[in-house]
Parts: sequence; C-alpha cells; structure tokens
Amino acid sequence: MLVSGPVDIVLPDGRRVRCDRPVTALCTCRRSRRQPFCDTSHRRKVRTGQEEDGRVRR
Repeated sequence: MLVSGPVDIVLPDGRRVRCDRPVTALCTCRRSRRQPFCDTSHRRKVRTGQEEDGRVRR
C-alpha cells in the first residue's frame, strides 16, 4: 500500500515510527522483514507446482 506524504505510524505495541519520504510503501502481505514498511518480499516467487510458463509439471 502506498501512502503519500510523511507519515507517523503507531505500532500495536505503542511505538511510533515516522517516515519522511514523499511516498511510503506499507506492507499488507505480512512477508516484510521491515514491518510495517514494505521490503518487496511479496515479489519473491513461491513454487506452487507450476513452471514459469504456467504449465503444470508432470
């Protein structure tokens, strides 16, 4: 999720995190190691039994 402007985020434990970037990417897939910020972990391929061209392996 992209948020415009500097943001202040309050974490569940009460800590506040500030990001001064013009656009901040927040993680919504829960794969990021930099929660609550996105580290593009969602881009990693997960093998589901299909090859890259979409055909199922037999």
